[in-house]
Amino acid sequence: MKTLHNYLTRQVLISLLMTVAVFTFVLLLGNVLKTILELLVSGQARFGIVAEAIGLLIPFVWGFALPMGLLTATLLVFGRFSADQELTAARASGISLLALTWPILLLSLLCCGVSGWINLELGPQCRVAYVKLIYKMEGELGNMQLPAGRFIRDFPGYIFYTEKNEHGKLQNVEVLVLDKDETNVSMTITAPSGDIELDTTNKQMYLHLVEPRSLRNIGGNVSAISASDWLSSNLYPTNSQSDRIVVPKITDMTFWQLRDDLADLEQKLRLPPPSATNSVESIVQFQAAARQREGLIEPIRIAMNRQLAFSFACFGFTLVGIPLGIRVHRRETNIGVAIALGLVLVYYSFMILANSLSARPEFSPHLIVWLPDLLFQLIGAALLWRANKGI
Repeated sequence: MKTLHNYLTRQVLISLLMTVAVFTFVLLLGNVLKTILELLVSGQARFGIVAEAIGLLIPFVWGFALPMGLLTATLLVFGRFSADQELTAARASGISLLALTWPILLLSLLCCGVSGWINLELGPQCRVAYVKLIYKMEGELGNMQLPAGRFIRDFPGYIFYTEKNEHGKLQNVEVLVLDKDETNVSMTITAPSGDIELDTTNKQMYLHLVEPRSLRNIGGNVSAISASDWLSSNLYPTNSQSDRIVVPKITDMTFWQLRDDLADLEQKLRLPPPSATNSVESIVQFQAAARQREGLIEPIRIAMNRQLAFSFACFGFTLVGIPLGIRVHRRETNIGVAIALGLVLVYYSFMILANSLSARPEFSPHLIVWLPDLLFQLIGAALLWRANKGI
C-alpha cells in the first residue's frame, strides 16, 4: 500500500509541476505580449525591468495556474492508471479506491492552503507591484489618478469611483462628497460619463462630468439637487509626488485591504433612517440611496468571497478529477487537458455571473461565487463514491 501511495503521489506531483509551468507560461504570455513586449520594443523599458515585471506577475498567475494544474494532473495520472489496468490490479488485491487516493486528497488540501496564501495576500501584492512598475515605465498619470473599478481616496473630502478609464475618458462615475469630518457622505453625484484633464506641471486634475445627478443627505433627509456646478471641478490630490503609491483596483487588493475597505465604506455610507416627517418622494429617494449604497459595496464583497472561494478550488477539482480520469480511461494527454479546460470554464462561468450581477445586490452575487465549489465537491464526492463501488 505504501508503495502505491508513493507512486501515485510522485506521479501527481510531477504532473502538477509540469502543468502549472505550462499554464503559468500561457497566462504570462498574454500579459507579456499586451504590455511588456510593447514597452521593450518602444525602448521605454530595459531588459532587466522587463524581467522584474515578469517575475512579479508569476505569483499572481499561480493563483489560477495551481488549481488548473492540479485538475489536469489528476485527470492525466488516474487516466493512465486506469488505462494501464493498474487500478484493476489494485482492486484485485483488495485495495479500495478511497484507500488508494487519500494521499492525493490530502495533497489537494495542502494546495488549498498554498492557493489561499497566494489569492489572499501574495498574488495581489505582486500584482500591485507589477502595475506600479508598468505605470513608472509608461508615465501615464491619468490612469494612476483614477484607476477603474476602485474607490479612490487620494483627494481630501471626496471618494471617487469609475467603472472604466480609457486614457482619461470615464464611464459610470460616482463622486461621494464627505462632510467636514470626512466620516459620512453628505452628497452623492453620479454621471454616465466624464473626462479628466491633467496638469502634470502643477500636479492638478480637472474633472468634467456629463449630465451629473446628485442626492444630498442631511440629517436623514434625502433630496435631489442640481449638480451643474460639478461640470468642471479642480481637485488637488493629497499624494501627488512622482513616487506616489499606486492605488490598487478592487481585484488587485489583498483580502485584508478589502476587509478594511468594506468596513470603512459601510461606516461612511451609513444612512440614518428617514424621518417621519419626510414626504413620500423623500422616502423613495432614500430607498434609491440605500440601493446605491449596496451597489457600491457589493463589488468589494464579491472580491472578498471570490478570493476565499477560489482558494478551495483545488479540493473540488481533485474530487472531480480522480473519478473522471478513471472513467475516461485514456492515456492521451490532450484528452485530459481538454476536459480540464472545459471544467475550468464551467467553474469560471459562475465567477463571471457574479461579476455581472455586482450592480444587483438583491441577488446576493457575493454568494454565487461559492456555488462552483459546492457543486464540484458534491458531484466529485458522488462520482468518487460510485467509482469506489465500481458503479
